[in-house]
Amino acid sequence: MSEHTSEPAAVAEEIIAQLRTAARPANLEGMARYGIATKNALGVSVPLMRTLARDARKRLGRDKAACHELAALVWANGLHEGQLMAAFVEAPALVDEAQMESWVLELDSWDTCDQLMINAFRESPLGWPKASEWSTRPEEFVKRAGLVLGATLAVHDKNRDDADFLPLLALAEQEAADERNMVKKALNWQIRQIGKRSAMLNAAAIETCERILARHPNSKAARWAARGALRELTSDAVRTRLGLLG
Repeated sequence: MSEHTSEPAAVAEEIIAQLRTAARPANLEGMARYGIATKNALGVSVPLMRTLARDARKRLGRDKAACHELAALVWANGLHEGQLMAAFVEAPALVDEAQMESWVLELDSWDTCDQLMINAFRESPLGWPKASEWSTRPEEFVKRAGLVLGATLAVHDKNRDDADFLPLLALAEQEAADERNMVKKALNWQIRQIGKRSAMLNAAAIETCERILARHPNSKAARWAARGALRELTSDAVRTRLGLLG
């Protein structure tokens, strides 16, 4: 990225040009095999996008308002990689509810969904309420977004009281019969991450899995999510790390 650029609009223009130059159409087939939407994708690697994002933030002096504006500009471009870049450059503290609701409804790929939750929305003051609210929504990627938020908050929000995660487990139990692939995988992920946070939550997550199996006996998705989580949560590796085996 050139040294003279310092305005968000100019930086956004440079980023889009860089992404188009770095396009690798040969990568699209492999992306599709992993369930990534490729309709508006260029096949640019994530490490390169992270480098571009770091350079862009540096050019903007890491100014939050400028980065927030940049995120909106590259998101609006419509490229798959543009949406990923928005997740990487966004200033979470400036994200408001209108933006969250607008962007989450535009999601059409699990990688964009996950990166947006992990890199931007998780650190927003609205991250916690949206984790609960979205996990019961009917839209596939909105529901996934809520579950991914819960999973990533369990990993990264170190100071949060463990008891605050219990309602998320209850919602996972409620929604476990959703047969859509992107939902069931996120639901499994959330249960596992919450259950690996502490001994108390490990026991609660195991009980949640057992209730899911009893509550949704005819759901393939529920069985897959619960049994997969149980295997990890009851493993010697997890129980040793949590001090449950000695």
